[in-house]
Amino acid sequence: MWFSDNWKDYELLDTSDGERLERWGDYILIRPDPQIIWKNTARHPAWKHADGIYRRSSSGGGAWVKNKLPESWTIGYGDLKFLLRPMGFKHTGLFPEQATNWDWFSGLIRHADRPIKVLNLFAYTGGATVAAASAGASVVHVDASKGIVAQAKENAALSGLAAAPIRYIVDDCKKFVEREIRRGNTYEGIIMDPPSYGRGPNGEVWKLEDSIDELITLASRLLSSKPLFFLVNSYTTGLSPLTMSYLLELKVRQRFGGVIESGELGLRVMQTGAFLPSGASSRWFADFNR
Repeated sequence: MWFSDNWKDYELLDTSDGERLERWGDYILIRPDPQIIWKNTARHPAWKHADGIYRRSSSGGGAWVKNKLPESWTIGYGDLKFLLRPMGFKHTGLFPEQATNWDWFSGLIRHADRPIKVLNLFAYTGGATVAAASAGASVVHVDASKGIVAQAKENAALSGLAAAPIRYIVDDCKKFVEREIRRGNTYEGIIMDPPSYGRGPNGEVWKLEDSIDELITLASRLLSSKPLFFLVNSYTTGLSPLTMSYLLELKVRQRFGGVIESGELGLRVMQTGAFLPSGASSRWFADFNR
């Protein structure tokens, strides 16, 4: 398991009865989490003083109940800054468990001693984008949501990266990758953070389990002749880290050599010291000793 333990502006304070209690900067939030199956374990006093609570409705979906919660605010991770906005489906605009991956590929980029071009697919609000750009990479940031890409630009500006070599693309990730293949463009690093499911423009259901093989196959064709890394994230319980590692073995390591690591992502619960599982990652990186 990989832990994101270097946060100062984020803490997972406690967990109980399907909910997590979190501090995001100066504000306390309560959000649902299906991984939290234990009951009657709430101990932290901040449960009684949350600034915002996401409540699910009986008809599906849900909404934020805001006490003293502003429409938006900013938190930092090292030199990076992020704008938080409570939004639909319990999201805040940031996944703090991904910080361990930001640290990992940022180190690879800084020590590569050559220009590194990174493709960030399903890039959301740009946590990985600003981390890679801050480490010195040029980045192509792709997401299908125009509003989410706009927030990614705000995060880059907050982090002092408004003039960094970041290209923002509002597009379907698969279609963009297919066009890049036809154009002959390549990348030294690929980050892929696909959602577990979604719906297409005509209402068709999209499930990651049915699509991940094709996505990795296509994206791997965009790796340059001297690639640096390939990162795949998953929040889908049916896709174990070893399953994703096997795909990277078939599509990447057998072509380029290198090393594959896989594991769960975890956040430390401050009240207990235990770790909450928060997704999984599989990482391929070049072996420069071969």
